[in-house]
Amino acid sequence: MEFPSLRLLSLYVPLIGWSSLGFWLGRICPLWVGDRLGKLLFWVGVPISVLGFLRQSELSAAVWLAPVAAWLAIALGGLLGWLWLMATLKQGQRPEQKQRPVSSPMTQSRPQQGSFLLATMMGNTGYLGFPVSLALIGPKYFAWALFYDMIGTTLGAYGLGVVMAAHFGGMQKSPRDLLRALVCNPVLWSFALGLGIHDIPLPLWLDSFLKTVAWTSITVALVLIGMRLSQLRSWRSVRLASVSLSVKMLIVPLLIGVLLSFTSLGSAEKLAIVLQVSMPPAFATLVLCEAYELDRELTVTALAMGSIGLLVTLPLWLLLFPTS
Repeated sequence: MEFPSLRLLSLYVPLIGWSSLGFWLGRICPLWVGDRLGKLLFWVGVPISVLGFLRQSELSAAVWLAPVAAWLAIALGGLLGWLWLMATLKQGQRPEQKQRPVSSPMTQSRPQQGSFLLATMMGNTGYLGFPVSLALIGPKYFAWALFYDMIGTTLGAYGLGVVMAAHFGGMQKSPRDLLRALVCNPVLWSFALGLGIHDIPLPLWLDSFLKTVAWTSITVALVLIGMRLSQLRSWRSVRLASVSLSVKMLIVPLLIGVLLSFTSLGSAEKLAIVLQVSMPPAFATLVLCEAYELDRELTVTALAMGSIGLLVTLPLWLLLFPTS
């Protein structure tokens, strides 16, 4: 059995190294560099990497449990987050507390509530979840991470997430605009194409090309994450961000992991799902925050704290859900 620390080392070295390079580049390069790099990944790199890794993955009927787990995790995160907000509201309404100001999320603003809930529900299961899954489990089980992201997080963020953002924020863009963005997402089309050609033999040079682009895209994605983090300027709203991250990255993954222990899934499949559930808040939450005028300070703080906190929480899941 491979010792967990060796697998973590194989992940942390490129994760920290490439992200640190991106952080440095983000400080010295113009903003348009990160934007162009992000568009290149979105339209070319990630779609091709989906094709490349999907062809290396084993597909089975059980893989559809991944998006089911994704939606369950989204629902649990939202429910627990909302219960915490309601409990804080009741605490702030106690008679003995009426004479002094209360820093309750429910007594502040609806945009802050929206940002808080989105941070507890939507994870970075693509740019960050993919390399974590590949490093800790391998390409053989990549389909589980892919199904979780495509049919779970992506649809959740630009479906339910749009509805919630419009409800809690000052709407700037119509839901039709983000629905159009969802339909035009090249990764979704690449995912569908990859399923269609999964069992079709391809020339060796083409398979090799897909694999090379796939691994290169993962590296570039880590650099881009570092560049995005270097552009985050706010570290306030730590208390609320800590609560949302505790729900998103600790409580919900543990609950999902316990539920999966009652299924017949193999240990690798269970770990693949738990790792995706435990990802920090998605950068899509920042997109929704800016589009619908939610609390950017809280969203940014949760993104930064969650990305760093991932280095601490990953060993926990490897110990609780070993693959052999």
